[in-house]
Amino acid sequence: MTITIGAAVLALAVSAPAVADPGQPGSGLPAADNAGTQQADSQRTESGHPGSGHPGSGHSGSGHSGFGRATLTGFASLPALTFVPGSEPSGSKLGTAPINGVTPPFAGQPVQGFSGIVRRHDGTFDVLSDNGFGAKDNSADFLLRVHRVKPDFRREKVTVLGGFNLSDPDRRVSWPLTRPDRKLTGADFDVESIVRTVDGTYWIGDEFGPFLLHFSALGRLLEAPIPLPGVKAPENPFLNGEQPNLGRSKGFEGMARSVDGRTLYPLLEGTVTGDAAGTLRMNEFDLRRRSYTGRRWTYRLEGPDNAIGDMIAVDRYRFLVIERDNLQGDAAKTKRIYMVDTRHADLRKTLVADLLDLANPRGLGGFGETFRFPFQTIEDVVILDDRTLGVLDDNNFPSSAGRTPGKPDNNEFITVRLSRPLQADIRVYR
Repeated sequence: MTITIGAAVLALAVSAPAVADPGQPGSGLPAADNAGTQQADSQRTESGHPGSGHPGSGHSGSGHSGFGRATLTGFASLPALTFVPGSEPSGSKLGTAPINGVTPPFAGQPVQGFSGIVRRHDGTFDVLSDNGFGAKDNSADFLLRVHRVKPDFRREKVTVLGGFNLSDPDRRVSWPLTRPDRKLTGADFDVESIVRTVDGTYWIGDEFGPFLLHFSALGRLLEAPIPLPGVKAPENPFLNGEQPNLGRSKGFEGMARSVDGRTLYPLLEGTVTGDAAGTLRMNEFDLRRRSYTGRRWTYRLEGPDNAIGDMIAVDRYRFLVIERDNLQGDAAKTKRIYMVDTRHADLRKTLVADLLDLANPRGLGGFGETFRFPFQTIEDVVILDDRTLGVLDDNNFPSSAGRTPGKPDNNEFITVRLSRPLQADIRVYR
């Protein structure tokens, strides 16, 4: 069943080339107010960097600014009170007191909590709902699901084309699940990151294990959950009295697929016990061998109370990472996108975009000349072309109210034009 929802002001390219310029005929992307020239593919090395050097040369944790102020080029909003048609009731463990003006339980499954995104190159996107209502204990009636959405920014609407639930009919999970029909719920896994591989299957990062989960194109679990060696969260089913060494739901918040499609790079949201405060582990997983390679990097947060939200590859060595504080609304101070470089074990960071200080010369969304993306959790970034990013929030329905106090946040989808090109590997767009 198709739902038409939202209010939007953009159109995304069906398949943008690596150096497509927004606003050019046929690009399908909104025009930027200050266009710039872009590096030709022939001037790049294999890694995607120009031969004379690369962005990201600032020292680790510095927030070294290699980019200027970014510009809001599109705004779209998915209403908070959007539900999967004909779906089961949910929210029975939230009580009956209103939350931000919304009274649980709910008659259906909310289309909410977007914690991961995959571009499908036909104008549509797969978006991953997270574990439900914020905790293992209150999310047993929330069905884990991937939604397919199609934004139409010129007509200011978003269409939900459908989606699929995640399930384990082949009993790949060895411990008891919540439901006898083996549909997966927010009490079984906390799914927070997603990539799609060349065979059309999905790899999803979980926070409860943390585990890597491999699903078919229709959401059927294909393999047993793959644990991260030496790391266990409190929700891990194999603790057996062992002390966890990772915080609750602090597993794989971000995960990128390498540009050659052979490797996954899952990034923890929390610090492992014994590691320096405010540092996060990024590991390398070989998809052909189905095992971790042993290579590991350190992402250093700007503050120990910050967290990461998502991650995507730019080329062989560079990745974009969302970093955020845990605040919302006017109190929010840190909502940023950094570029990191894996040629240094202690990842070097370059500030790419400050999501609390975006130029908005066209007044998109009805906002002023400065646009703020002030949500508690911002968990989706996708590269649309070499100077345009798509960014979405996780609205934590119905709990977060970063846009309007006392009102549950919508899931907003914005596009951001960078001050200069990423010089990304062309394989990013395939």
